[in-house]
Amino acid sequence: MAKAKTLYSCTECGASEPKWQGQCPSCLAWNTLVETLEETVSTNRYANKFEGLAQSASLQKLSSIQAADIARKATGISEFDRVLGGGLVEGGVVLIGGDPGIGKSTLLLQVLCHLGQSAQAIYVSGEESPQQIAMRAKRLGLDASEVELLAEINLEKILATLQTHKPNIAVIDSIQTVYSEALSSAPGSVAQVRECSAQLTRLAKQLGITVVLVGHVTKDGTLAGPRVLEHIVDTVLYFEGDQNSSFRLIRAFKNRFGAVNELGVFAMTEKGLREVANPSALFLSHHDSQVAGSCITVTMEGTRPLLIEIQALVDESHAPNPKRLCVGLEQNRLAMLLAVLHRHAGIPCFDQDVFINAVGGVKIAEPAVDLAVILSIVSSLKNKPLDNNLIVFGEVGLAGEVRPVQGGQMRLKEAAKLGFTKAIVPKSNAPKVKIAGLEVIAVERLEQALQQLR
Repeated sequence: MAKAKTLYSCTECGASEPKWQGQCPSCLAWNTLVETLEETVSTNRYANKFEGLAQSASLQKLSSIQAADIARKATGISEFDRVLGGGLVEGGVVLIGGDPGIGKSTLLLQVLCHLGQSAQAIYVSGEESPQQIAMRAKRLGLDASEVELLAEINLEKILATLQTHKPNIAVIDSIQTVYSEALSSAPGSVAQVRECSAQLTRLAKQLGITVVLVGHVTKDGTLAGPRVLEHIVDTVLYFEGDQNSSFRLIRAFKNRFGAVNELGVFAMTEKGLREVANPSALFLSHHDSQVAGSCITVTMEGTRPLLIEIQALVDESHAPNPKRLCVGLEQNRLAMLLAVLHRHAGIPCFDQDVFINAVGGVKIAEPAVDLAVILSIVSSLKNKPLDNNLIVFGEVGLAGEVRPVQGGQMRLKEAAKLGFTKAIVPKSNAPKVKIAGLEVIAVERLEQALQQLR
């Protein structure tokens, strides 16, 4: 028997090399070549590859195609529907990734049990036995009588089952466990993940089956497998959350049928994942009295405004290099804001340790929280608390100007709905029509906002 030939495949782009190299010659990524066996493809796979080339495909004028709204099927969980853009789409392929034990299988089992009452649903498990899944459904109190289960990791058998039964929705848990007999590499390898996902996507488009793929993540938090996996599917969702916390977040990073950067908030309970109706309450602390260094801001997650508490602690440094630490915000942006604060407001922090925290473990990337960060720093430095009923948002430029942000009216309305009575906002975001119960202070410069602390 001939010895199998060894190749080295790039985990980033999937290119193969005959020997190991520190840098992939194709994508120039470092330390991404891993040892794999040479792929062997069935002999008749490309037998008819060049047949029928004389027949040209028909063309259509774009103007002659009728644009129609895409029909969606609600999953029964409104937070999940929000992230998906309104629900599942017929023939759509969704990839959802997250850390082990975060709740991916639990959420999808809840969705299937709801959809199974009105549609045919198949759960393909490659990691758990049927008994384990049945025990989970019983523990969660779900009615799984209409959900069909297939414990299989062979791609050809999975495809044959889906072609025979033609379900409305199928969950593959997980794509890293599925393998194709056409390839000799092990399940979870770059070639296997790429081929299996491509075959499942092709079948979903042909038969109109909604396919949900569960993906593993690496230690860096990115989806395991080739990057092309995210390009093949229609929607990419990430499950986030702290193992020590009961709250879970789902973010959409790609969605061909809806908006990206949407956020769904859940709470893990004994009966599974429960949607949180008021996510802003998770990210706000309830202080009995006014506390220095605390400022409430409003950030946008997709189309949803969220109220988040920014906490700052400024203390005298006893080291040659003062500490600058951010949790949930960009550390480089903190250094820039401290320089702006010194230059345009005359408040130095070069001999102070500065710690910034976004309450609730949420990660904020937009610059709309700049003004809130600065006010919380000054509040902690001078030990002067801000009003508990005050919300602040606005981007701060290097010249000390306060720039407008997107969705200003939505942010103000959300704050007023939650009982806040005062707001410091950029002048361009000031509402033309007064919002009932909310006093809006419009500022153009950083110095004007800092006057509210005096």
